[in-house]
Amino acid sequence: MYKFSYAEVLEDAPQASRERERQALDHCISLLRAADARGPQSREATEALLFLRKLWTTLIEDLASPENDLPQALRADLISIGLWVMREADDIRLEKSTSFQDLIEVCAAISEGLK
Repeated sequence: MYKFSYAEVLEDAPQASRERERQALDHCISLLRAADARGPQSREATEALLFLRKLWTTLIEDLASPENDLPQALRADLISIGLWVMREADDIRLEKSTSFQDLIEVCAAISEGLK
């Protein structure tokens, strides 16, 4: 039977968290691509925008938490990106925009940075 020290578990926790965040972003990208193919008024668009909003709400809440260990400047930058993502999603939902491409590119860049 394996026994791990608490320190070893804590050391692995940030890596596991980053991997889960990357997987969630990759799922979001997949949904956004399907939405882009089907159009902004499709069921796929509704599903993608809902998932995107939930994901970025969670990420922003985590980034704003005092327990988050990322440097303050990086946290602020990521929060700004998250707020932009949510505004872009609202523009699509409100039919002010029809393209998912910018959202896909930004989420892909964040996902790649988590590797």
